[in-house]
Amino acid sequence: MQVFIDADACPAVIKDMLFRAARRTEVMVTLVANQFLRTPRSPFIKAIQVPAGFDAADARIVELVASGDLVITADIPLAAAVLDKGGHALDPRGVWFTPENIRERLTMRDVMDQLRSAGIDTGGPAPFSTRDSKAFASQLDRFLAVHGTPRRGTES
Repeated sequence: MQVFIDADACPAVIKDMLFRAARRTEVMVTLVANQFLRTPRSPFIKAIQVPAGFDAADARIVELVASGDLVITADIPLAAAVLDKGGHALDPRGVWFTPENIRERLTMRDVMDQLRSAGIDTGGPAPFSTRDSKAFASQLDRFLAVHGTPRRGTES
């Protein structure tokens, strides 16, 4: 099992939690972004920089993810693709994407896109809060307690 982070928009506090979890559990954590990312020195943490381009990081994550892997993302289409490959998807706010809720989330995302295209101000997500980071930490700890067996020798 590996953890992949859709790192371009992931809050720093979440990345830091994942870095600590990687060292503690020896689970490989890989950040994927279209910009250079600094990561702590650890054999369990790496970063992959993809070329600039629409959804390039998402495409790379989908290419790399295997059944049972965890992806940290707020991107609903990416979460759907991860679930289709048998992976797990967790929002940085601590909310799971599941086969039971992903279609509804995709539909709502499409509706909001249509409203924005029509010039309607739909607002945006609430600011990331301490409550969000606590919810994420709780869900991550539970997941790693069950699925946190390292997958050694995996290279991408």
